[in-house]
Amino acid sequence: MIDFEKGLELMDRQEILFLLFFPHRESMKGLNQPGVTNHFIAVAEGVSIGCRFYQAEKAAPNILYFHGNGETVLDYDYVAPVYREKGLNLFVADYRGYGGSDGTPTCTAMIKDSHPIFQGFVSFLAEMKCTGDLFVMGRSLGSAPAIEIAYHYQGLLKGLIVESGFARAKNQLKRLGVTHLFKDMKDVVGFGNDLKIKEVTIPTLIIHGEADGIIPAEEGRTLCALSGSRDKHSLFVPGAGHNDLMMRGLEAYMTAVERFTRGNASSGG
Repeated sequence: MIDFEKGLELMDRQEILFLLFFPHRESMKGLNQPGVTNHFIAVAEGVSIGCRFYQAEKAAPNILYFHGNGETVLDYDYVAPVYREKGLNLFVADYRGYGGSDGTPTCTAMIKDSHPIFQGFVSFLAEMKCTGDLFVMGRSLGSAPAIEIAYHYQGLLKGLIVESGFARAKNQLKRLGVTHLFKDMKDVVGFGNDLKIKEVTIPTLIIHGEADGIIPAEEGRTLCALSGSRDKHSLFVPGAGHNDLMMRGLEAYMTAVERFTRGNASSGG
């Protein structure tokens, strides 16, 4: 049996955390936008994670979104309107130490926190009387908690979306320049994205920029190939890098997300 917890513990070395997380705090106060709600989810004693919900319609598909590194939920004030135009509800979650959230980020905390975040997401939707189907999506670093949730809660989800995600730990460690820390280990699990996605059988959509210089497109292709889903789709955007993917391929990107969510909704429409 794969020891995912041990894999995370090994990633929680200061040399790695320093390279992996770039948290910055921002106040979530002063919100005055119709259809936008701040919500905090307790993940541990004295630690709450800031989230922001952008509502399109009560019956719309609901996407739990784990963002990329160096971002916060507030950055999605500029992205969410595009989702709302497509009739999609977007619930964006931060990590410890990011935005208005408490604590300090670690690899273990990010993955463990994803579980109460998902449960809080489900409870929040019930309180808001939002009845649409549930999807989970992760961008870049957020691919790890998104795949974790898909791995554990397939019975509650209609689909998984991964944007600019990474696959194998050895490649991630090489990109970070820390392979020397694991020189005596034969197999490094890390976040286990490649291992978990093999067991994910719900519909899956992989999106990646062909010119991504941070997480190469080959990582996205690996995730797609390894996916255990019989209903998997991919979009590789020509000329798009890691941080300009939506800008360069907005129409194709949002069309893919809309078709995927609508096509896999309970109504089938």
